[in-house]
Amino acid sequence: MRLTTKGRFAVTALLDLALQNNNSPVTLADISHRQKISLSYLEQLFAKLRQSKLVGSVRGPGGGYCLAKALEEVSVADIILAVDEPIDATQCGGKENCHNDSKCMTHDLWAKLNELIFEYLGAVTLKQLVDNQQLIQQQQLIQQQDAVVVKLFDMRESTTA
Repeated sequence: MRLTTKGRFAVTALLDLALQNNNSPVTLADISHRQKISLSYLEQLFAKLRQSKLVGSVRGPGGGYCLAKALEEVSVADIILAVDEPIDATQCGGKENCHNDSKCMTHDLWAKLNELIFEYLGAVTLKQLVDNQQLIQQQQLIQQQDAVVVKLFDMRESTTA
């Protein structure tokens, strides 16, 4: 499968947008800053995401982008396909002309892999990615709080000793 930065960045940017989803538009500059993705690259990606009706834009002061669909209605495959990213492990793009203008011996293997990848990415929703990120953030917060408690306990022990 040839998943380039275009598909990866599109998924990352939409996940960032979904995590900021507080019913107000999010600017591409903010996403660019948080995710370290070029603003001009994000503009190109979001033009395609808007054309595919995955995001909507709000112009003017306080403008930016919002999700156009519910989180559970947007799959990773939808995002990748919206930015014209091919999900294809074959050498021939599915045309079956990979070996002297005929189907190569392993064409069916790679074609089946394409189906499995597309099926998997189609089953993973933006909601699942958001839920997973929020769980990770909660776990990190708990670890930080635990570290503070241990430090305070150690400081208390050293002053009473």
